[in-house]
Amino acid sequence: MPENSHPGFDESDDGEPDDDFRDMLREFLAGNSDIDPGKLASAAGLPNDPALVAQLMSKLQDALQSSNDGINWDLALEQAKAVAGRERTPSLPAERSALEQAFHVAALWLDDVTFVTELTGTPRLISRTEWVTMTMPIWTQLAEPVATSIADALTRVLREQSPEEMGDMIAGASKLMRNVGGTLFAMQLGQVVGQLSTEVVSGGDVGIPLLGAEEDAKVQAAIIPQNLDKFGAGLDIELEQVRLYLAVRELAHARLFRHARWLRLQLLTSITEIARGITVDTGRLEDLAENFDPGNPESLQRAVSAGELLAPKSESQLAAMARLETTLALIEGWVDVVTAEATSRLPKSGAIAETVRRRRASGGPAESAFSTLVGLELRPRRLREAAAMWQQLTDAVGAEKRDTLWSHPDLIPTSEDIDDPANLISRVTNPEPEPDDVDRAIEDLLKDDDGDRPTED
Repeated sequence: MPENSHPGFDESDDGEPDDDFRDMLREFLAGNSDIDPGKLASAAGLPNDPALVAQLMSKLQDALQSSNDGINWDLALEQAKAVAGRERTPSLPAERSALEQAFHVAALWLDDVTFVTELTGTPRLISRTEWVTMTMPIWTQLAEPVATSIADALTRVLREQSPEEMGDMIAGASKLMRNVGGTLFAMQLGQVVGQLSTEVVSGGDVGIPLLGAEEDAKVQAAIIPQNLDKFGAGLDIELEQVRLYLAVRELAHARLFRHARWLRLQLLTSITEIARGITVDTGRLEDLAENFDPGNPESLQRAVSAGELLAPKSESQLAAMARLETTLALIEGWVDVVTAEATSRLPKSGAIAETVRRRRASGGPAESAFSTLVGLELRPRRLREAAAMWQQLTDAVGAEKRDTLWSHPDLIPTSEDIDDPANLISRVTNPEPEPDDVDRAIEDLLKDDDGDRPTED
């Protein structure tokens, strides 16, 4: 992310909003309360709500005085909901009825082409704010290792840089810097998730399972009508077809995670492990710590939001990222193939599918911001190749045998299978491996009835 670019900031306005925001933030923390809340909201990219701005800045100031070590994730939720609620457009009863009918038809179409478990919950139509509330636990779970790593590193660097006789003073300063860093990280995450709520159209739109965390979860699949209408407005296609296609896609994604119950935990565990392995650029952090001014924290905010504090990934992390990308591509590729089969009745399904693929492959501004902030890339780079593999497998063995591969983690295709679908097809059609020379020799020996079997002396 560019240094002066943050989610939620409108760079098309006159002047430099980031500079305005930092100047006003500095004055606020320095004790100047004569700040126009409206200007502060505009500069920070927040709704023009003085009460909300005052609440957010109060929490940042509280961080300077707090004795707690934890990160205030409630602040991230409040920030995200504020961004999500900026442009609320309630859906009309007729629109909601059409989407509910689309989900009903989508379920019937999927029944004809898949052999995965049906959902136990009814698909929902939700607002952007509801999406934020439902998904924030996952976003904080993914972001917490990085936020904690940054906060711990801030404390460690301050202590290591300071003389031993200044221990008591540095202890207080390091806790102060940790609290400010954690608060700024939470605010930035809130901005990112809030902006994401304006870009996604459904619960599974970013590829990871954001809904249905619990076994008896009431919401396992959902669509945001406001965002679906926005998506459809950019296409020269009847909205009814767009609704049906996206309803099928959302149900397919949700059903897969409902069917392969191990998949959700494995995916989120992999992401969390990568995040926990992310380290901080000590050199950059030492520069910040050496010049840190509690009344002027914008340099720390800029470094956090732009990912400047994160060190390059290790070889093991890069390997883990490659495995994660393969899993995401397998999921998205399967969803693509199943959705294409189920929506073959729609005249423009191919055009909608291509738009979705391009959008998924490139990601939106908020998804890019999340990648920069947390150091995690959630885009399936090999989506087309994985979809082609699933299609070849379906053509060769049928949908039932294809979907059986999701019954256990040891059965799902590998990166090598994406490269060579013929090998996967052979494995599925001939599950028993051909005996090698050693196996044949042992078998011949065991079947020897001629009495010429070698004996011991």
